[in-house]
Amino acid sequence: MRQSINHLRKKMRDQEKIVCLTCYDAGFARIIDRLGIDVILVGDSLGMVVQGHESTLMVTIEQMVYHTRCVARVSQSAFIIADMPFASYNHPQQALETAVNLIQGGAHMVKLEGGTHLEAVIQYLAKAGIPVCAHLGLLPQSIYKIGAYRVQGKNPLDAKQIREDALCLEQAGADILILECVPRTLATEITETLKIPVIGIGAGMDCDGQILVLYDILGITTPMPKFAYNFLQDHNSIEQAIQQYAYAVKTKRFPSLEYSFE
Repeated sequence: MRQSINHLRKKMRDQEKIVCLTCYDAGFARIIDRLGIDVILVGDSLGMVVQGHESTLMVTIEQMVYHTRCVARVSQSAFIIADMPFASYNHPQQALETAVNLIQGGAHMVKLEGGTHLEAVIQYLAKAGIPVCAHLGLLPQSIYKIGAYRVQGKNPLDAKQIREDALCLEQAGADILILECVPRTLATEITETLKIPVIGIGAGMDCDGQILVLYDILGITTPMPKFAYNFLQDHNSIEQAIQQYAYAVKTKRFPSLEYSFE
């Protein structure tokens, strides 16, 4: 049975961890789907992982639609989220056009990066019936602004802003929030405050679910992010590595303190 936003909300209410992976092609999507992973994110991280760029900024909407179609073509059960690429949602009408392309390409939800300045965009998409995943903390599309891939929200003012952003985006109509590279205590506070599922990546174990890039859990990425673990090194197959990742998330064994930030 296909996962839906209602299934994810029920998992949150039942305190059952939501398991998510990022992938970009039919081959891996077929494996992930068969193993019962809840969510597949077709991420613009493909710009770095697949295309070899230094950032996600070179990824186009055409490329995102292409990879979303590759994943959606074989997926039978996972809930599919697709990234809206850099500069493709600067105003509500542009965001709607981008989102429609991704939804028609097979996505069930679109994801965008940023805080309160996106309130009107999210409201517009929500009114159009398009599910939205917000993304706070480390924002890869803002790498030239922030200057480096580093933990966000460590000082009180930044933490306060992320908390305010999270509440604003939820009220605007966001259905899910991803928190990337924030202190685990901040992530815990936001998760306990919001009524929508909060998915962490480098945000501690108390989020409602976890997401990692598939290439990271298979040890392909170099260098490996601090918050990621190579699950393949302990197993003999990709399938076993993915199963172990899912088990570790569901049993709250991952991410441990070693893979979180203070």
